[in-house]
Amino acid sequence: MIGDDMLNAFEPRVVLQEVPGEVSLAWLVTGCPLACSGCHSQDSWDPAAGTLLTPERLQGWLTRYQGLLTCVLFFGGEWDRDALLPLLRLAREQGLKTCLYSGRDRVSQTLMAELDYLKTGAWVAHLGGLDSRHSNQRLICLHSGGSLNHHFWRRS
Repeated sequence: MIGDDMLNAFEPRVVLQEVPGEVSLAWLVTGCPLACSGCHSQDSWDPAAGTLLTPERLQGWLTRYQGLLTCVLFFGGEWDRDALLPLLRLAREQGLKTCLYSGRDRVSQTLMAELDYLKTGAWVAHLGGLDSRHSNQRLICLHSGGSLNHHFWRRS
């Protein structure tokens, strides 16, 4: 964490696969305290990496892609709930769905109340990611409670 109630993040990307059926503006939040072995985003562990992610910065990107997005996705940030909450609320105020990819098994109820989708579970190499039927990770639609993992499985 770079300070109280502040998060840093790398420049966002528009992604189509991380949340099935959604066009998401995805932010990789820096400062992840989990440091999972085999993490593909080790450059994001440094909390000073990236740029301060403020509501104004998020609003600028939402304005830029207005009418094209359906969801805002945060890869991390749950370790500073007070910094993440206003960002989630801003996205929802804009009529967008929200998603959090967390390496933890649980996040606070306060965060869950602002989410439409939640991915939980640390990266465990021998279990694989969401595309593995053996993964410990789960992507859940919080409105239905249903798992979305099957959307990532390869058809054989």
